[in-house]
Amino acid sequence: MALLRKLLGRLLLLVVVGLAAFLTFAPGYVEAERNGINWRGPYPVSDAAAALHDTLTIGDWHADSLLWARDLTERGATGHVDIPRLLEGNVALQVFTTVTKSPAGQNYHENAPDARDNITLLAVGQLWPPRTWNSLVERALYQAERLHGFAEASDGMRVITSRAELEALLEARSQGVQVVGGILGIEGAHALEGEMANLDRLEAAGFRLVGLHHFFDNELGGSLHGVGNQGLTEFGQTVVAEVVARGMVVDLAHSSQQVARDVIAATDVPLIVSHTGLRSACDAHRNFPDDLMRAIVQNGADQGGGVIGIGFWADVTCDDSPDGVARVIMAAIEALGGDHVSLGSDYDGSVTVGFDASELAALTDALVRAGATEAQIAAVMGGNMLRVLRARLN
Repeated sequence: MALLRKLLGRLLLLVVVGLAAFLTFAPGYVEAERNGINWRGPYPVSDAAAALHDTLTIGDWHADSLLWARDLTERGATGHVDIPRLLEGNVALQVFTTVTKSPAGQNYHENAPDARDNITLLAVGQLWPPRTWNSLVERALYQAERLHGFAEASDGMRVITSRAELEALLEARSQGVQVVGGILGIEGAHALEGEMANLDRLEAAGFRLVGLHHFFDNELGGSLHGVGNQGLTEFGQTVVAEVVARGMVVDLAHSSQQVARDVIAATDVPLIVSHTGLRSACDAHRNFPDDLMRAIVQNGADQGGGVIGIGFWADVTCDDSPDGVARVIMAAIEALGGDHVSLGSDYDGSVTVGFDASELAALTDALVRAGATEAQIAAVMGGNMLRVLRARLN
């Protein structure tokens, strides 16, 4: 009996040590593996491009940094985004999207709605509050709490929820204040859990951008990566109408082509595709066809129309270097018009990129060398995003 107790005690100790090691090291290892940098620098930045970059108001539509167990007030050695690196890159506005469910494999072509969810294990492994382990809306709310906490702990960030707060941020930056505005978005309205009341909770927490889908079909309708190119459901129509009425931004990234067409038919406001490429410049299923992109950005034309955010990873650009991203931006300007192209990095979104937020001047330099005018660069790097936010935020 004494020997059995000793063996059980040792087994329990091994389990405890193994669990502690998992909780300590596994989340960081997973992020380091998922959010790599295919760095091919040092990237050239001419004096003229650097000077131009310093004058820009830069905005990015999509980063998933809140998903990971990093303190965004400190400059990290992994991942792509934190407040110090945003300030180094002269970023004025960063949308932080909250991932709440993601199917194993993240197949760009087809995922079943009931595929095994990666985020549950990540939430447990990173010691998120137990309320998040089985609730998608609580996962979104917890990530929002993290962003608010980072803003409270740092003079370098403000959470932006209104047009007035946006203008105050821009005024502060014009006076030389080093600060970036963080905007909250949900990546997939499955976070509503089929309940309109949860939109109230998300809005109250500061969310102002609503991505309708992620990698699977949901209560609102079909995903680009779901089954059967389904359109908007009745619930989806109701959610879209509410999002529009509340002065929030509708994001069609990851939605099916039919959902995109249904949203165009149902609304007359600027729409966005927050992180994408251009099909004619990089022939990938992840990118909508050019004609659909044109229809999306022409929606809400009386308010200047919408925008697409060009991603920084090779699956949508076919080349993740600054020159590769600039090539797709120039193709999008040619196909859609210079007023309808912006940045949508997908930083920290389980993708490998060629440069992090601190190195955005390399993209400005690449655009200069690609032949973009200063006006086009200013529009793409942030001006077009600002116009849409001013048109949508209350």
